[in-house]
Formats: sequence, structure tokens, C-alpha cells
Amino acid sequence: MGLPSHTVENGSVLVDSGQSRLRELGYKQELKRDLSVFSNFAFSFSIISVLTGITTLYNTGLTFGGPISLVYGWFIAGGFTMFVGLSMAEICSSYPTSGGLYYWSARLAGRNWAPFASWLTGWFNIVGQWAVTTSVDFSLAQLIQVIILLSTGGKNGGGYEASKYVVIAFHGAILSMHAIINSLPISVLSFFGQLAAVWNLLGVVLLMILIPSVATERASAKFVFTHFNTDNGEGINSKVYIFVLGLLMSQYTLTGYDASAHMTEETKNADKNGPKGIISAIGISIIFGWGYLLGITFAVTDIPYLLSEDNDAGGYAIAEIFYLAFKNRYGSGVGGIICLGVIGIAIFFCGMSSVTSNSRMVYAFSRDGAMPLSSLWHKVNKQEVPINAVWLSAFISFCMALTSLGSLVAFQAMVSIATIGLYIAYALPIFFRVSLARKSFVPGPFNLGRYGVVVGWIAVLWVATISVLFSLPVAYPVTSETLNYTPVAVGGLLVITVSWWIVSARYWFTGPITNI
Repeated sequence: MGLPSHTVENGSVLVDSGQSRLRELGYKQELKRDLSVFSNFAFSFSIISVLTGITTLYNTGLTFGGPISLVYGWFIAGGFTMFVGLSMAEICSSYPTSGGLYYWSARLAGRNWAPFASWLTGWFNIVGQWAVTTSVDFSLAQLIQVIILLSTGGKNGGGYEASKYVVIAFHGAILSMHAIINSLPISVLSFFGQLAAVWNLLGVVLLMILIPSVATERASAKFVFTHFNTDNGEGINSKVYIFVLGLLMSQYTLTGYDASAHMTEETKNADKNGPKGIISAIGISIIFGWGYLLGITFAVTDIPYLLSEDNDAGGYAIAEIFYLAFKNRYGSGVGGIICLGVIGIAIFFCGMSSVTSNSRMVYAFSRDGAMPLSSLWHKVNKQEVPINAVWLSAFISFCMALTSLGSLVAFQAMVSIATIGLYIAYALPIFFRVSLARKSFVPGPFNLGRYGVVVGWIAVLWVATISVLFSLPVAYPVTSETLNYTPVAVGGLLVITVSWWIVSARYWFTGPITNI
């Protein structure tokens, strides 16, 4: 039997179905429930932000496989991501709380395993989210650096190249702006979230049409749909291996849609609208992302030059594509720099929504006593905003980015948690749903019916697969500089989380605590 999907009538007062379900789960309504289904979708869509992920990692796709990895890899990653999203949406419909994934794990793992399952999922989720915010805002800082470089003449024209200290200062300023915006009431934040979604949609449409139209040299359809780049300069010759590494761009982009779950306590009729937010954000991102990839790739004619650190953009492929398209046609690259500004604003919105999602996770996790100084982090102000959680998330993301000053290898390892760590957190509750809770799970208004278990197993197996694939070496021979530190970072997080549990947390953390 499923849970009721309608707005519940309480005496003569109509009670929101998400709010009544929250009470059934044992939680008071503390945050302001003011978000529409579009606002909920907008937060996830602007965190996925195809303009952010594809622009940031287009170099990776070009290096490993080129057009074939980009064009076809996008659909492979997108298809399997939809399986993960459908399974998460089904669970979200049954348990619409800000805690999201870790709460789901607690409810689905059974009484004996609930505290540990909740603890493990929660820490992978929260650290993964912090890593996402870190990488998104750092990529914006790097893009600003490239915009300044091109605006002052480019690398070959004596342009200004910002030092790593200037980049980290940009990063800190961006995070501060995000924290300030996230300190505003949810109604204001909702407006920014909707603006972000519209900006991403219009930005993709504009750039996918404009760039190939302006470019004086365009790739043929044969090149875009059949060319496989094996010249990666990393000592990797196996086509299958190269294609797998090229998938990283697509999978990195398609993350962050758990935001719809974390915003459910602020969404109207969340047991229906939370799942809609997750699924629509993934589906629309797949369609628009592919259009953006095609548009940009039709402007690619010389892969080695675009990836060369000696070009005007210093090896930032998409920046060089935009700059050259306008410079070759109009004699000036200003139009390309403006287009980069459009992407920069999209990345800014992506980071803003990411901090929103982070703060709701911190709020919920500390409400259940899982974090040090928990009572401090789940406080809400007069506007019903978890303001301490907002600033904590911004501060930790800044600290994580400081590793870039010591070593970019260390920074990349930390950022790798953004993909693999987050996907492990996605997969854990799905795994419990299809195994331990296979017969006891009570679906909500949105459910997959008899296909729920099959879809869930496909999602779990995909996450297990990418966790292995993205831990493989990305260059040979393997040295301290070329080693893929992803398994070290993710394994380190696992060891710390489990050790903390064994030594201390198992004596005091009992899983989600009801507050009614």
C-alpha cells in the first residue's frame, strides 16, 4: 500500500501533504515551506548545470577519446544516471526530509544497521557536497583567471596570468558572496534559484547556436560523430580504456540532484514535487547538455592546439574555442570573452545552489546529533534560514581549496570525492532499498511499482562500476605526479568515517532523532 498523495484536510485547515508526512516521520516543520515544484527543480538543475560541468572538464573529454567520448559518452552516463535518479526519487517520495540520503539509509537498513548505515551515508554525502562546492567555485575562480588573461592580450600577447594566490583569493570572495546570498530568506533564494535555471537553459541555447555560427572553420558531421582521439599524450593506447576515462566529464557534470531531496522540507507537497525535481533536472540536463556538447564540438578543428598550454587561453579548450571563433571572424576575441562571462554567471549560480544544498544537509545531520557542535549548526534565524550551517559550509569549502596551494594533485584528489564520494552516498540507500528493505519498503505517491527493484540494482551496479573505473590510472608510467589519488581520497574518507564510528560514534549516535 502506498502513502497518501493528496493535500490532507485537518479539521477545516488544509495541511500540505509533505508537511503531514514530515510529522508522521517525527519532525517539526521548522523551515519555511515556500518552494514550488519549479523552484525545487531549479536548485537541482542549476547544481547539475551543464554549462559548469561540461565547460570545466571539456579538456578531459577532448583528451580521452575526443568527439566520440563526448557525444556518445554523454548518453551512456546520462542513461545510467537516470536509473540512479529514478531510484532516489522513489525513496524521496516516501521520506521527504532535508536529511535525504542518510535518513533514507536509516529507515531502509533495518533497526540493527540503521545507526551505522545512516552515519556512513551522511558523511559521504556531506563531504561529497562540500567537495562539489569547492570544485565549482574553484572552477569559477580559474575561469575568471582565463577571462582576465584573454582580456589583457592572451598568453601570446603578454596577458596577465594570475598566480595561485590570486585564484584562491577569487575563490574566497566567490564563497563569501554565496554565503551572503544564502543568508537571505528562502523566498529571495527561490527567486535566485529560478533565475539560475532560466539562465542555464537560455545560456545553453545561445552558445550551442552562436559559437558554431560565428566560427569561420567548422568540423564536419563525420568528425563530430565518428572521430576518436587516441593522441592523449598520456601513454594510454587501449580505445576502451580511453573511452572510459572520457566518461568522467559526463559523470562529473551529472551530480548534485540530491538537492531536490534536501530542499523537501521547504517544498510544497514535497512527497510528489521532490521526486519530480530530481527526475526533471536529470532529464532536461541530458537533453540540453547534449545540444551544448554538439554545438561546441562543431567548432573544434584542431584538438592538439586547443589542449596546448601555448595557446592564448593557456590550454583552456572551451575558452580558446570561443576566443578564436570571434577573433577569426571579427578580428577581435571580445565576443568570445563575453560568452565566457555567460558561462561564469552560470557557474556562480551553480555554486550558490550548491551552498544551499550543503547547508540543508548540515542542518539535518546536526539536528540528528551527528556533527561536532551539532546544537550550533541546526539553529535557524528569524527568517527560518539555517544560517550557521550556511557559513560553516562556505568555510569548509574554502579550507578544502587551500590544498591547491600545496599541490594540484592533492586538490584533484579532494575534488574526486565530489563525484565518487557523492555517488556512493546516492547508492547506499538504494542498495538498502533493494536488499534489506525489499519487502518492507512502503512507497510514496511516486513509485516505480514492480520495476523498483530492477531499476535499483542497475543504479547500484553502475555506481560500483564508475567507482572502479574512475580510480584507474589516467597516465602511464605511473609516478607520484600522474597517480590517480581518487581511491586514496575516497578510501581515506571511508577509513576516517568507519574508525570514528568504531572508536566513538557507535556509543552515542543512534541515527535520525525525531523532535516531536
